[in-house]
Amino acid sequence: MRECPEALRDFFTWDDRSQSYRARGRAYREIMETARQAALPLRDDAAGFQKLDLSFVRDQRPYPHQSGALQAWKAAGRRGVAVLPTGAGKTYLAQLAMRDTPRSTLITVPTLDLMEQWYSGLVAAFPDANVGLLGGGSHDETPILIATYDSAAIHAETLAGRYALLICDEVHHLPSDFTRVIAEMSLAPYRLGLSATLKRSDGRERDLDELIGPVVYSVSPAELAGDTLADYRLELVRVKLSRAEQERYDELIRFRNEFLRQEGIRFGSLDGWQQFVAASGSLAGRKAMRAHQEARSIAYGTEGKLRVLEAILAEHPDSRTLIFTNDNDAAYRVSREFLIPVITHQTPVKERSAILERFRSGEYQYLATSRVLNEGVDVPEASLAVVLSGTSTEREHIQRLGRILRKSEGKQAVLYEVITEGTSEERVSQQRKGQWRPGEPADFDRFWEDQNGPVG
Repeated sequence: MRECPEALRDFFTWDDRSQSYRARGRAYREIMETARQAALPLRDDAAGFQKLDLSFVRDQRPYPHQSGALQAWKAAGRRGVAVLPTGAGKTYLAQLAMRDTPRSTLITVPTLDLMEQWYSGLVAAFPDANVGLLGGGSHDETPILIATYDSAAIHAETLAGRYALLICDEVHHLPSDFTRVIAEMSLAPYRLGLSATLKRSDGRERDLDELIGPVVYSVSPAELAGDTLADYRLELVRVKLSRAEQERYDELIRFRNEFLRQEGIRFGSLDGWQQFVAASGSLAGRKAMRAHQEARSIAYGTEGKLRVLEAILAEHPDSRTLIFTNDNDAAYRVSREFLIPVITHQTPVKERSAILERFRSGEYQYLATSRVLNEGVDVPEASLAVVLSGTSTEREHIQRLGRILRKSEGKQAVLYEVITEGTSEERVSQQRKGQWRPGEPADFDRFWEDQNGPVG
């Protein structure tokens, strides 16, 4: 565009390289609506949306929260975020949105496991639709496309004008530096974000207002317990370090804190952790970082936790159980000590699929994992979860709780959180629950993970 009408000046900026006015893709809808209201002559060569003839064959009556979320999203102009607990039927809500908005649709998901689950669900719900995949070796060009966030970001420019409806599952992933381009470049006038909890340690969940739209509907696990979701209870178990562990832990923390004091670094903000990481490039800094990591390993992997786990399993001899740890080493240790299967990000896809299938069928009663089951994996048979470590964020806590909340006849779900007294782990748990007192050290691993991916 060589000249920009006055009514559209707020949307466009001059680009010297192309010698034309340009606007972000996400402004497409507002530009078109403004031009229409101003009766401006406009030729649209950008959008290549398709109208779809979708035959929806899923014969299921929506729960009240699903109907409420759908109506709220439509009332908000088919833009916005729905916050629903894991197990509350977010994918079915998305299918209802697609049924009522039959246009070419791009769906983004964080993992290949979720991509496969979405594909199976959409093929079953819309048997006549042309559903494709982008990621994991697939590169389809279809009117309904399911893509991993990484693949969609890589191909964001190509995808930008093709899809009228953008659905982002686990939408809290979207605002990161790499993936936000999906929404910024997209012309999609209709946008739906789905998540069990939006909170990010960097605060970027607020960017979703512009990228997808505001939160239009939200419901908590407690509000659905006993109705849509299984009844559940939360149990907090505190364990103490052994005398030798406590002495070593205190020694390591003193060493780390002395280095932080000398360097003028304070764990009072996200910048404090970044400064510590930067300072670990020196010899003294590397020693302090190793001390920090060893202290953290002691807190998360104390022998006392294994004794508590043994007691919990004995108390629930018939429960299908998921055991969560903060890192792979701890997960493998649980597997060795209790002779149970384990899944980490190192587990090959086919082996992971086989283990999950045996867990679902009941052949395996117990399953240990680090973090790969936090999101998206459907394990409706599980009724007991034991979190041995890694409870730093509200999002992770809700995700892990959600793994055991899918309703079944007579199900009573229980989540045990096992934490070590007198360590940073206890403060992290308090912080997640809003009990952390300003001035106390906090665990900034979650910030590092949001920026660089999960640790371990």
